[in-house]
Amino acid sequence: MKDLKKIPVVPRKNLLPFILITSLFALWGFANAVTDPMVQAFKKVLELSNSEAAWVQMAFYGGYFCMALPAAMFMRKYSYKVGILIGLALYATGALLFYPAAQSESFLFFCLGLYVLTFGLAFLETAANPYALAMGPKETATQRLNLAQSFNPVGLIAGLFVAQQFVLKNLQSDDIVDFSALEEASKALIRTTDLLVIRDPYVVLGLFITVVFVIFLVSKMPQSKADAAMPKIGETFAALGKNSKYTSGVLAQILYVGGQIMCWTYIYQYAEGIGMSSVTAGYYQMAAFVLFTIGRAIGTYLLRFISSGKLLMYFAVLAMFFDLGTIFIESIVGLYCLVAISFFMSLMFPTIYGIALGDLSEEQSKVGSAGLVMAIVGGALMPKLQGIIIDAGGNGVADTSIMGVSEVNFSFILPLLCFAFIAWYGFTVFKKYESTSS
Repeated sequence: MKDLKKIPVVPRKNLLPFILITSLFALWGFANAVTDPMVQAFKKVLELSNSEAAWVQMAFYGGYFCMALPAAMFMRKYSYKVGILIGLALYATGALLFYPAAQSESFLFFCLGLYVLTFGLAFLETAANPYALAMGPKETATQRLNLAQSFNPVGLIAGLFVAQQFVLKNLQSDDIVDFSALEEASKALIRTTDLLVIRDPYVVLGLFITVVFVIFLVSKMPQSKADAAMPKIGETFAALGKNSKYTSGVLAQILYVGGQIMCWTYIYQYAEGIGMSSVTAGYYQMAAFVLFTIGRAIGTYLLRFISSGKLLMYFAVLAMFFDLGTIFIESIVGLYCLVAISFFMSLMFPTIYGIALGDLSEEQSKVGSAGLVMAIVGGALMPKLQGIIIDAGGNGVADTSIMGVSEVNFSFILPLLCFAFIAWYGFTVFKKYESTSS
């Protein structure tokens, strides 16, 4: 392995464009974090079951799946900058749709807004991740992406702060022990008020993203559109399909995103199981995001000395250890274990991304990036499965026991399985590709 300490992570000539690109990582982190608590908010306000409320995540992460490949096809013809502008426009549009959604008081309308919003995020992630990889030496590409992704937790913390201080604390329905027992007229009044509370952060976000759109529109970015003739798309798909490091990376990414979203979304249900309010649970999610931020910084530094596959394996094994504590310790200590998992998840997304795209050409990276962004569909499917497990005994979170623990505790077996595969992927990459090149 080459001495990475002597190779610049970001060349000086690309510093300002790189800073602009890293701002996008914070922006989609904000959208992720402000949306996670909405599962619990909609559940209470609209009297939904856990699995019904999980449609929030189905809409949010399903949008990634549906738009990632079209975004990649678009950027085969045009530049990354054009893709980013389209992404920002869709992001703003989806957020602003929350205004008519609140007026109609339709859960499906809110889900539509999230779906369109994530069309924009799919464009942004499909463009920004490989763009960051390309903004410097190939040897430091994974470090560079981890550095850019370090700004993602900043957005996560800001999004959670907004969700907690301006949404969860102001929901009248959350202050009522048995909201469903109220008279219909009282519920209707509270529902209208609470949906307006949910609406406002998204409308402000939409206006802010419009300003960011203008900044990118007038900024000069490095040219990234290839001048040479592009290979046929079928040839690119065939080459990617034969690349086991890439295909296994896509599966690892599906499972990682599923595991991450389960650990973050259902922290509120886990806290509810030990008698904790949603607002208090929000502080624990904030702690998880802080640990995630610290873990990303430490992981990025460790990549200067430890190969990416080996470090990925270490972090995944430690995530499994704390996940077991989450499952089998039915107390505040179990919640501490759930929070601690975020430290070890921090490295996973950009490291899997960098490993999977590391040996690809620029053309293959554009299409391959779409596959890794489509992998975010794991965040749509797996929380839905976890919600079904939690609903096994009813709409509560501890209505029955499974293998000696409450249903909400047992449901975290799903993230455990995800981390097990990621550990295997990291081990395989290290043994097959990295140890032989040292």
